[in-house]
Amino acid sequence: MRRREFLAFLGSVVAAWPLAARAQQPERVRLIGVLMNRAADNPDGQDRIAAFHQGLQELGWNVGRNVRIDTRWGEDDADRERKSATELVALAPDIILASGTLSVAALQQVSRTLPIVFAGVTDPVGAGLVASLARPGGNATGFMIYEYSLSAKWLELLKQIAPSVTRVAVIRNSDNPAGLAVFGAIQNAAQSLGFEVTPVSVSVRDAGEFERIIAAFARSPNGGLIVTQTASAVQRDLIITVAARYKLPAVYAGNFNVRASGSLISYGPDIVDQFRQAAGYVDRILKGEKPADLPVQAPTKYRLVINLKTAKMLGLDVPATLLARADEVIE
Repeated sequence: MRRREFLAFLGSVVAAWPLAARAQQPERVRLIGVLMNRAADNPDGQDRIAAFHQGLQELGWNVGRNVRIDTRWGEDDADRERKSATELVALAPDIILASGTLSVAALQQVSRTLPIVFAGVTDPVGAGLVASLARPGGNATGFMIYEYSLSAKWLELLKQIAPSVTRVAVIRNSDNPAGLAVFGAIQNAAQSLGFEVTPVSVSVRDAGEFERIIAAFARSPNGGLIVTQTASAVQRDLIITVAARYKLPAVYAGNFNVRASGSLISYGPDIVDQFRQAAGYVDRILKGEKPADLPVQAPTKYRLVINLKTAKMLGLDVPATLLARADEVIE
């Protein structure tokens, strides 16, 4: 081989080395932080996480190969949420999935630049998490649970399934700003439907006080409960137990509650499916899109679930018209 040909051949080999090296490099592993507003052993939280993982896998993200997931459990408690948010942001993830209003608010207090996809948020505009639903404009976007107008629906359902109820205790998490706003919407709708409503707070710190309040409420006749999403996040099992103990008809904002023994009726969106959909937004942002440009999505389908066993225990006859509308009847 002549010298000029040899040098040309050697140059082509050297030029190919970087390409070969790049081809042999492992795929970049992305870090996703997750902040859940549930306890680590909460079955609802586990179902939502599983749906998110499934959604990611369907989009080609596999734990251990091209993605790592670090999860914190804030329990919808303001102090825990802030601590968990600080820990997650310190890990410098590529993106964070946040469950519930309190989780998103805690994260945005730490960082206004780290991309956030949320699910299970009640009023992202009113809570100051996004500028608008169509154009979020900041570092967060995702999936909202419902609009406040849904509050009237819970009162209407309670009136249909338990016509004697005139007093309603609205169970909420007072640490969560969404809990305060939801009560306001229920209060606005209550007068026209003939209800007297009372806010009752529940938290992870004082279960005993909550039961004492409900026991006192149940001493007078014609009482019922509306259990908001923020309350279920912190004390689902306690609320169901107390409602059954004092024989109080209760409408729940989340479908998962009514499947438990002692629950009566629920009306709300499929939140587990929101976490599966959230994987799609995470995928799009990891591939270059910005949260500011992805619209916040509202639920398109709501589910009505009725537990006939509980209705029988409470001595309630469920109207046939209500049963006909139910998406699921538990017998």
